[in-house]
Amino acid sequence: MQQKSQRKAELLENEKPAAVVAPITTGYTVKISNYGWDQSDKFVKIYITLTGVHQVPTENVQVHFTERSFDLLVKNLNGKSYSMIVNNLLKPISVEGSSKKIKTDTVLILCRKKAENTRWDYLTQVEKECKEKEKPSYDTETDPSEGLMNVLKKIYEDGDDDMKRTINKAWVESREKQAKGDTEF
Repeated sequence: MQQKSQRKAELLENEKPAAVVAPITTGYTVKISNYGWDQSDKFVKIYITLTGVHQVPTENVQVHFTERSFDLLVKNLNGKSYSMIVNNLLKPISVEGSSKKIKTDTVLILCRKKAENTRWDYLTQVEKECKEKEKPSYDTETDPSEGLMNVLKKIYEDGDDDMKRTINKAWVESREKQAKGDTEF
């Protein structure tokens, strides 16, 4: 019996207390999607408005650059963290020459262009591809009515059910008028 109680005492001594987990004080992370950008001959400048950012310690504002991306993390601003990740920049940037500046209620990210004196029409490659898909192609060699038909086809393909019904109705009515001989528009 004495051995059992001695063994229990040894087991209790060998047991380690459970680790105490400190509560997280910084709340949650907010994804930044609203920004403005501009450029000069040497830099692409991204402006992010965050109220009170100039009052947090500078080590709480971190920017990590790669040749074609950057990510911003602002820690513990009004109990929240703020994050912005921009991948696939339109052109390469110089990691060493890029930096950040903290101004009143604004974070300014300066991406140093590798190729100076070049103009960026878009901030990212994805933005460029999206905008170029939206542009209609103008072909001066083809019949103008064919271009109009292509625009109507695109509207029909991209439209909802109501748009498709409206286009079908107009097309049917136009065909009926042509069949009767009323070509009046």
